[in-house]
Amino acid sequence: MRFNEMIMTHTSPRRYSRRIINLIMITLTGLATVVAITPLIWILAYVGKTGISAISLQFFTKLPTPVGVPGGGIANAIVGSVITVGIGLLVSAPISILAAFYTASRPNTPLGVAVRFGTDVISGIPSIVMGIFAYTLIVLPQRHFSAFSGGLALAFIMVPIITRTTEEMLKLVPNALREGSLALGAPEWRTSLSVVLPAAGSGVLTGVMLAIARAAGEAAPMLFTAFGNPFMSTALDQPIATLPHTIFVYANSPYEDWRAKAWATALVLIALVLILNVTARAFASWRSRQLGSVIR
Repeated sequence: MRFNEMIMTHTSPRRYSRRIINLIMITLTGLATVVAITPLIWILAYVGKTGISAISLQFFTKLPTPVGVPGGGIANAIVGSVITVGIGLLVSAPISILAAFYTASRPNTPLGVAVRFGTDVISGIPSIVMGIFAYTLIVLPQRHFSAFSGGLALAFIMVPIITRTTEEMLKLVPNALREGSLALGAPEWRTSLSVVLPAAGSGVLTGVMLAIARAAGEAAPMLFTAFGNPFMSTALDQPIATLPHTIFVYANSPYEDWRAKAWATALVLIALVLILNVTARAFASWRSRQLGSVIR
């Protein structure tokens, strides 16, 4: 009895101090979380309050009006963003997925290390540098701005995001799936495309959606490549309007109507980015729960 009493006497103060420390750390982390998300909530609230007044059906379906004429919309910018982001995705997705397959299967080779290091470096380069690079590589030789050059600039931004996300998802695929396919006589390329890629499909899709969300909001590369167009254009070899570029032009104008449209366009772009991010996270969470139930 005395021994048990001595143990309880020594452990009770320790347990009490641990609870106090745990409560303090939980409080600090909670405060840090509030501080981290406060700017996001503030931005969303301000942009929503300022831009909601200019949102209407006409805003999404009409072309911009001349200076001094009220009304109009951003239909050309919406179409232009879809085209440039689509070009960037078509260019970046195959390259990124193939590079991710190589780095996931051969991570310690010199090329695998170089690819991983290169994607990490590219992901940290400012987007305006990407725009200048695309301007020098494509716009100057062509001697004109174009939607194609804007799409390639966005592809440079999307490649590291898709590559790194796909690589991590491929590493999570059980080796038993790959080994079983190879044991049945399937070549390695067919195993990768028919077995490994579908198993990691949800993660790859999540990375693609995150890359789209990142690229859709880039304004600096569009200033050097797509340049903007007040008319509806779907030609890949001509300048084209995009949502970020429209925000830049309207926000710097001295006209109150254009500034209101800039806030409305910013609200549309933020809503698009939020929807893509939330959808990607929700889909990844749902897919992981589904796979977990299948394994159990």
